[in-house]
Amino acid sequence: MSQHHPQYSMEDRANIIVFNPMNSFDEKPSFENEVTPTWTPSGSASRFLSEKLSSWGVEARGIHPVAVEDKTEKHFIKIFFVWLSANMNILPFASGTLGPAMFGLGLRDSCLVILFFNLICAIPPAYLTTWGAKLGFRQLCASRYTFGYYGAMVPGLLAVAAGLGFSILNIILGGQALASIAKMSWTVGIVIISVISLVVSFCGLKVLNWYQNCIWVPCLVVFVVVTGVSGEHFADTPAPATVAQIFNFGATIAGYMIPWSALSSDYTAYFHPRVSSWRIFAYSYLGLNIPTISLQCLGAAAAISAPSIPGWKAGYGDGNVGGLLNAMLSPVGGFSKVLMVFLSLSVTATIAPTIYSMCLALQTLVPPLAAVPRYVLSVFAATVITVLAIAGQHKFYAALSNFLGIIGYWAGAFVSVICVEHLYFRKGKFALYDLQSWNVPSQLPLGAAALAASLSGFALATTSMNQVWYTGPIARKIGDIGFGVAIAVATFCYIPLRYLEKRWRGF
Repeated sequence: MSQHHPQYSMEDRANIIVFNPMNSFDEKPSFENEVTPTWTPSGSASRFLSEKLSSWGVEARGIHPVAVEDKTEKHFIKIFFVWLSANMNILPFASGTLGPAMFGLGLRDSCLVILFFNLICAIPPAYLTTWGAKLGFRQLCASRYTFGYYGAMVPGLLAVAAGLGFSILNIILGGQALASIAKMSWTVGIVIISVISLVVSFCGLKVLNWYQNCIWVPCLVVFVVVTGVSGEHFADTPAPATVAQIFNFGATIAGYMIPWSALSSDYTAYFHPRVSSWRIFAYSYLGLNIPTISLQCLGAAAAISAPSIPGWKAGYGDGNVGGLLNAMLSPVGGFSKVLMVFLSLSVTATIAPTIYSMCLALQTLVPPLAAVPRYVLSVFAATVITVLAIAGQHKFYAALSNFLGIIGYWAGAFVSVICVEHLYFRKGKFALYDLQSWNVPSQLPLGAAALAASLSGFALATTSMNQVWYTGPIARKIGDIGFGVAIAVATFCYIPLRYLEKRWRGF
């Protein structure tokens, strides 16, 4: 069976170029038979509501590819603000505290680990962001060209789990922050954060982009004030850092950054296809790194200083990051409550896009859901997240460390496999993707090679993981390098397995 090719005009074929990691990729994919959501609400009231939402611009499209005539977005810097706002909140601050609090690192070593691992681990999500403009696919839909129609359900399931985990952690953090300044329980704070996040994700990408363009401003003000009023209290308590401590904290940093890869192109599918990929990569790379590195370093500094400052120590308690930030802002008096409100709401800039992408992951996991408008799934996802966050709100800190460590393993294998497929087997040419076959199982790869390589990577990563419930033999000696092992093993296994699959299947 021969390799399938998309339907390009002669002009477009002349524009197809061999991959140069961040070239302009002047290809213009088109969809002759684009599928749109076919779900029809029952009852006149439901039908009226659906039509009214559509007239208001609420996005119903899920994983269905974006046709070239709909790819009209030319304000490409929007992707910078999507990533900037998604990481300008409490979660990177909280993950930065883990260096000193959980792994015993000093400030200098914590900051060096944060800098080095983020600069490396931000490359995959920033690169995959460039795919949306060229293919018009959401990230997990594009993974079908590596994992196959049915095999892509596995990363779909894992992406749903990752989205749940990150959203739950963010909602709990936001609830903590609200509760620290008002006479309310964490539960009430969690519900407030959830409702705001749902409204933004419900409306779709246009509203999401607008929200992300705005929300980072008050968040930046808050963290500048935090640094200004607390900087004099920061002190390093240097201690000799072991290799194990460095790799264990590095695995946590990787677990924070790499999972963004599973949803990277979700936010660029409407971008004009002739945009320079270097430009999209640069916007994404900076948008990911600037807030993450800054706030993780700030979190590390705060965690190191907290034990020596009674007010901070009392606020921090058993890992109450919202209480710690509230204590750090106490010098500004009553204005601190206003700042804490902004800070608590900052997590919605992460939760909203995550819920948006969770809906797409659900449609990949359960293909019949592709016929359901995306906003319906947003309501379902937000409800599940809220219930689980309320149930697990008092087990936050240990859960954060364990979750961020584990989630990096599957994400590492996922990234390596889809990148090898694109760069090696498809020569970096988007023209070698049969765009019409995105939902035709018989015209997509079998996916056995991708699944086997990913499973092999994860299996061998267990020998190098360091978690509360298990420490592998390699991790006992040099620390947690599981994510690196997962990437390396999946890469080397996929190449021969994919050759065998192509020889047997024909493509």
